[in-house]
Amino acid sequence: MKQVFFLLIFCIASPVLISAQQTDTAIVPKDSLAITSSTQVLIKHDSSVIIQNSLLNSTGIPVSLAVKYKKVRSGDAMFYLLTALVLLLAFFRFFFPRYFSNLFRVFFNTSLRQSQLTDQLLQAKLPSLFFNLFFIISGGLYIYFLLVYYHWVNLQNSWVVIGSCIGLLGFIYFFKFCTLKFTGWITGYKEETNTYVFILFLINKIMGIFLVPFIILMAFSDNIIVKTAVLISLGITGFLLLLRFFRSYGLLQNQLKVSRFHLLLYIVGLELLPLLLIYKGLVILLNKNL
Repeated sequence: MKQVFFLLIFCIASPVLISAQQTDTAIVPKDSLAITSSTQVLIKHDSSVIIQNSLLNSTGIPVSLAVKYKKVRSGDAMFYLLTALVLLLAFFRFFFPRYFSNLFRVFFNTSLRQSQLTDQLLQAKLPSLFFNLFFIISGGLYIYFLLVYYHWVNLQNSWVVIGSCIGLLGFIYFFKFCTLKFTGWITGYKEETNTYVFILFLINKIMGIFLVPFIILMAFSDNIIVKTAVLISLGITGFLLLLRFFRSYGLLQNQLKVSRFHLLLYIVGLELLPLLLIYKGLVILLNKNL
């Protein structure tokens, strides 16, 4: 009896369940079809607007552009280096004020007849050494920024190039100092050689001080200002180099009986030619490394 009773109930309830299920399934497709049709209409409308727009190249061939990440080079290390250079000059100016003032007084005295000031500079061995080292550092930095300005070096190896410039400049003047001392000892002209060495390093010290503002301008200024700083600094450097020889000739021509022609040969053979050879070697070496 129980089985017959449950069978009757199932037969009565199954049509109701089937009709309810058909009603629910019929409603869902109508909604989805309505949403899909409206979306297609919007897409067609937007695409027609894009095609009709003359400012958009919608009919052209798509082009893919490679994304290159820009490498940001920080100038903080160079800023601290130049700050240390200025502080070093201020340190020398503070602890050796008399030597600093006598240096400029003797430099602007064209005849160098003030023997007392000259003797004071010659006797101050420690300040002289410090200012010579300062010239080597500032001159090396100036040469580095000249190489950067003419695009002869790779900025990725900047510290190696800076160290090479400072070391090479120091080696050149150390070799020149030893050569002049040895020449004076061999020939017996020690006093004349010492006078020439004094004038040589006197002007080098002045040059090292004058190059500091130009180094700062070349490091952090725009291209127009850098170009102007390079031209002015090269003019001042050339003038000081020529002044070094003319002042030496004015003091030593009566003692050594040196003619102007022999002085010109000395300038070309022992001063300009080695610098040109070093310049040519640096250009060849840097072009291979680029």
